Amino acid sequence: MAGFGVPETDIAGVIGIDPKTLRRHYWDELKHGHVKANARVAESLYRKATSDGAQSVTAAIFWLKTRAGWKETVVNELAARDQQPVLIVRTICDPKAEGFGSVSPATEGRNRRVLTLGPEDVKVL
Repeated sequence: MAGFGVPETDIAGVIGIDPKTLRRHYWDELKHGHVKANARVAESLYRKATSDGAQSVTAAIFWLKTRAGWKETVVNELAARDQQPVLIVRTICDPKAEGFGSVSPATEGRNRRVLTLGPEDVKVL
């Protein structure tokens, strides 16, 4: 039961003993029960992820996100009316500072349009 996340007091109540007695006699099982349960679930998930069943894609994606560090990303691409790419430069700074809203030298001269924001474009929430 410890492997399924049942609290020690509930396990002791089902067996009919005091929780201290349970810990004294079953310390190892209480300490490692969840590891054994996790291993069985991981084994089942791995089998599903590496098979050709209906759940294999979902299991493989879950495995890769949790074990291999994969993640889903969202890429937003913007284009002007003439279909030329637009690079939006967001700068977090004091809107009253000198040079606010100017084009960065790093982005100047690229084959892209640059949209910069001036103090009138900043809204304080």
